[in-house]
Formats: sequence, C-alpha cells, structure tokens
Amino acid sequence: MAKKSDYFGLGYLVSVILAIIPVTSWICGVVTRFSEGKIIAGILRLFLGWNIIWILDLIFMILSKHIFRILPI
Repeated sequence: MAKKSDYFGLGYLVSVILAIIPVTSWICGVVTRFSEGKIIAGILRLFLGWNIIWILDLIFMILSKHIFRILPI
C-alpha cells in the first residue's frame, strides 16, 4: 500500500505531481491548511502561496512528503 502524503491523504506520487503544478500546489496548500483548522496559515498561503512558498512546498514534498509549514502551530 502506498504511503499517504500531505495533500488530502493522496499517495506520494500524486501529491508530488500536484505540487509541481503551481496553480494546483497553491489551491491544495490553501485547502489543506484550512482543513487542518489553521486559518491564519491558510490566509497567508492564499496571499503568499504563489511565489517562494511554491518552491518550498515542492522541495519539502519531495524530501519529507509534507508541505512547507509557514506557521507550525
């Protein structure tokens, strides 16, 4: 069975593919943070998630199988 990753419990390969595409990475990152109940982190991703955070998400997804946490609270 494939190990679950950060985007909605999808498999690692699917999550990496979603993280590679900037628009889906941005949308999935915002939705993931809101679904975790992290409202402030979701708002920050909504406004800042299309630039350097996208690159950090991609790196973190490949290396640790989780998205970059702006606010790890």
